[in-house]
Amino acid sequence: MAKRILVTGGAGFIGSHLCDRLLRDGNDVLCVDNFLTGSQANVEHLLDQHFEIMEHDVTSPLQVEVDQIYNLACPASPVHYQADPVRTTKTSVMGAINMLDLAGRLDVPILQASTSEVYGDPEVHPQPESYLGNVNTIGPRACYDEGKRCAEALFFDYHRQHQLQIKVIRIFNTYGPNMHPDDGRVVSNFIVQALRGEDITIYGDGSQTRSFCYVDDLVKAMVAMMGTDGSVTGPINIGNPDEITVNQLAQLVIDMTNSNSRLVHKALPVDDPRQRRPDITLARQVLGWAPSVQLRAGLARTIRYFDALLQVNGANLAQDNLPAQGPFTVETGF
Repeated sequence: MAKRILVTGGAGFIGSHLCDRLLRDGNDVLCVDNFLTGSQANVEHLLDQHFEIMEHDVTSPLQVEVDQIYNLACPASPVHYQADPVRTTKTSVMGAINMLDLAGRLDVPILQASTSEVYGDPEVHPQPESYLGNVNTIGPRACYDEGKRCAEALFFDYHRQHQLQIKVIRIFNTYGPNMHPDDGRVVSNFIVQALRGEDITIYGDGSQTRSFCYVDDLVKAMVAMMGTDGSVTGPINIGNPDEITVNQLAQLVIDMTNSNSRLVHKALPVDDPRQRRPDITLARQVLGWAPSVQLRAGLARTIRYFDALLQVNGANLAQDNLPAQGPFTVETGF
């Protein structure tokens, strides 16, 4: 039976893909976004379907009638979440409270898009859900890391205190079409720089590792998580356990774009994780899920997206708008 589903942050990178999937499954979708980092261009092709866009900031209460809630609202890249750290924390914490109150009033399940950033710079590798993390509470990344950790705490307190139906997933590095070209994430930065033939900026010596999950695989896991019974609350890691160094990723992007770009190394940002790889044992056992899109195939789709974006909007993607000189390139949020 079709459901009416609320997706906060629905015009963002991951949210737009989730909206598309939920519509294809035959649901009515309400996309809520304040368009601080999301873009209507990501979802405007959905407007002739059972789809509605509402401009709204989740730091204010929301009164709607829905059957499920996916809470994705929050800037997810360092360039964006460090630009206004107080607002970032408010979005994570107040947004969680407002959406949890809405879910409680409606008695509907709610899924929280948490992040691998709750593990900080991990001392355990790969990271299982039982690992409590190594997070700097007063560093420049704390607005996001601690905001998401607080949101998780709120979800489980609402579950224990009010018997709310919660689902919490921890999203590891994700990439694909609809990424913002100036969000400072490693995949988007490398691709845009390579397509332009510019130097590819790597922070640190490039030996730090990441594990990249294609967005379609992530969305499948999100839908599967929402479909579990009430006994499944999470948190559950969602990501690709295949590990690659930042140097290897840069060289792969250069090869796939036939670029003449050179690798340029700069100082590593504060608190940047040295390793990031999910233990997805729980996702396999509970959701029957594992990523299926190989990195090269996913990168090819993402390169085509950015190539088309540069061809059409090159004038609006000026070098001044790209954080090639900022201390954010190696980190991806989710």
